[in-house]
Amino acid sequence: MKQRCHWVTNDPIYIEYHDNEWGRAVYDDQKLFEMLSLEGAQAGLSWITVLKRRENYRKAFEQFDPAAVSGFSESKINELAANEGIIRHRGKIASVVTNAQAFLQIQQEFGSFSRYIWNFVDGKPIVNNWQSHEEVPAYTKESENMSKDLKRRGFRFVGPTICYAFMQATGMVNDHIQGCFLYNGDI
Repeated sequence: MKQRCHWVTNDPIYIEYHDNEWGRAVYDDQKLFEMLSLEGAQAGLSWITVLKRRENYRKAFEQFDPAAVSGFSESKINELAANEGIIRHRGKIASVVTNAQAFLQIQQEFGSFSRYIWNFVDGKPIVNNWQSHEEVPAYTKESENMSKDLKRRGFRFVGPTICYAFMQATGMVNDHIQGCFLYNGDI
């Protein structure tokens, strides 16, 4: 049996996510927007709660097309707040719209969101060498800097811990622990 990171349960959705997505470098702007939005939705909840609703989120937020989401009206936000397929926290839902608008501004300024966001790790993944999950931090200097700059640009639900989880999810940081089969794997 493969040894995985501590947070992976026997749930097939978690195993699939860990084995094929978490910690793999993402450079696609739309995928980055999706992950930042989902990490914000996760605030205060378990990741599995969001992961099990991911397809509903994709439908609700136009496959996380930032141009489409940036134009969502108050009535659309109210409609989404009644959508039982997603987490119905009005503030989190509205933040995806606000963040889409800020996201588009960053794309204009930097040519792509990917170019902007990867600057926080000097353009390459940080590879950590944790022996156990207790060593993995909740946030780092890089995620604090990212959080501060995103907030300055108008983003919401992007605290340092959310930013660090985003960095882990999108492969900006490789936090597979040493005992995990993906620690030295092809990610």
